[in-house]
Amino acid sequence: MLELAILGLLQEAPMHGYELRKELTAKLGAIRAAISYGSLYPTLRRLQAAGWITEAAETPATAEEVPALTSRRGRVVYTITAEGKERFAQLIAQAGPETYDDTGFGVHFAFFARTDQATRLRILEGRRRKIEERREGLRDVLGRAAERLDAYTLELQRHGLDACEREVRWLEELIANERSGRAPTVPQAGTTGGRGENDSPPPPGESRTKRP
Repeated sequence: MLELAILGLLQEAPMHGYELRKELTAKLGAIRAAISYGSLYPTLRRLQAAGWITEAAETPATAEEVPALTSRRGRVVYTITAEGKERFAQLIAQAGPETYDDTGFGVHFAFFARTDQATRLRILEGRRRKIEERREGLRDVLGRAAERLDAYTLELQRHGLDACEREVRWLEELIANERSGRAPTVPQAGTTGGRGENDSPPPPGESRTKRP
């Protein structure tokens, strides 16, 4: 997933490592993009060795852009190659079980604008099945073992169930929009995009759609 995210971002513009980390956080959210320099730079080196990205000229690094306990070296700017664009096209076309998991779904959803409709639908439907299974598992726990759970554990289970139910509704709306050819619309500031205050979509994708 990190490979897909990096290649996708570098198609937008050349970036150095610090910029990539900032963009990953902005595009995927702070939790999903909690990527350390220890995982980012090995991935960049691997992509470079595969010929999918290449280094451009270095630019001076500022103090805030240097990770703690590291030397203040120049910033290596990375650009995507033609082979890297082909690799990104292969990755973005995948719609297997790995794209239904929390991280995989979030990364693929972030690049849905560059994904064909059929692939988007397969991923959304697969994600819905996965969350429905998770929802049923939580319902089973609450139905069979609620009396054996302490108040806090019970509340956590209920919170998880509520999140699953909201995500299923969100996914069903996205699927209906995809089938009718409508794209998600981000509501303007101060609006809820037609949703109630307690009916906001779950974290994956971090997008809302207007109800027809």
